[in-house]
Amino acid sequence: MRRLTVSLSGRSYDIHIGPGLLPRLAEFLAPLSPTSIHVVCTQVVAPLYAQTVVQACGAVAPTHLCTIPDGEGIKNLATVATITDALVSARADRRSVLVALGGGVLGDLAGFAAAIYMRGIRFVQVPTTLLAQVDSSVGGKTGVNHPSGKNLLGAFHQPSVVVSDTSALQTLPVREVRAGLAEILKHGLLADRAYFDATVAALPRLLALDADALADSVAGSCQIKAAVVGRDERENGERAILNLGHTFGHAIEALTGYTQWLHGEAVACGLCLAADLSARLGYLGPEDLALIGSAISRAGLPVRIPGLSATAAFAAMRTDKKAYAGRIDFVVLEKIGVAVRRQVDDALVEATLADGGFV
Repeated sequence: MRRLTVSLSGRSYDIHIGPGLLPRLAEFLAPLSPTSIHVVCTQVVAPLYAQTVVQACGAVAPTHLCTIPDGEGIKNLATVATITDALVSARADRRSVLVALGGGVLGDLAGFAAAIYMRGIRFVQVPTTLLAQVDSSVGGKTGVNHPSGKNLLGAFHQPSVVVSDTSALQTLPVREVRAGLAEILKHGLLADRAYFDATVAALPRLLALDADALADSVAGSCQIKAAVVGRDERENGERAILNLGHTFGHAIEALTGYTQWLHGEAVACGLCLAADLSARLGYLGPEDLALIGSAISRAGLPVRIPGLSATAAFAAMRTDKKAYAGRIDFVVLEKIGVAVRRQVDDALVEATLADGGFV
């Protein structure tokens, strides 16, 4: 097992990464001394892991299970109400702990419910998808979607601990594995050229669900993200670079109703668009641009999602959380390993969208 720490003033927590951790949850939860434990998972995850997790948690405190539907379409306030209703019914108190067992959508939902229940109770992230293990379970961003945009309603609420059982990744559909690779490649682009090249070289092993490669990539991504979050917890500056590809990606998700593309797939295309915009700004050269597109393709992810409205994309991006007074902040690459925020002329963004298949 590997252990990393997210260093925050008064709110530091550990990330545990390795195989076979779900049956061992009691040892990670016992130090929290909860009065009760409330496991939230989806109908897809429940048959796979709920019994193991409930049994492990039950050794620490009385444990309750709340099961909700699956998919990005449930990431709304109505589902948060379902979770909080379950907490009320089970008489959860301020010393209770909520356990988020599932992917990124589930973690965001459960974390937001924990943030607002009784003005905040503790929660534990137990991610079961690659994307959640390498990205969304770390950093304390919680929330839900609004019809006008992705994650417009939410709160910063750090977990008490993150437990990433890499054995759970063996049950993932290949499409979910590929979606997680988008965030791994993003972290590679933020780190440095050597790390990015090593990530690209590891893609075949990651797609084959090689245990050592998965553990290395989960730990590497968490280490990169934890360092950034530790320096800028609430995204007042540097943390914004973690949104590389996401401004475009969130627009793609919004334009397709959060149902057609997985988050990682939309981000993958967003990374290609961000790279293209970086080249138009005079930063990336043709070789780097081709390298990034090739890496996305080798991961089996989309480099273009044609046929979407450029006008609608602009409207969606202007409601993005990173827009100010209608101006969009884009994260672009000065080079692989150096990301910066820039406000960009609309004409350059229009050219990028057009080259990406937007109409």
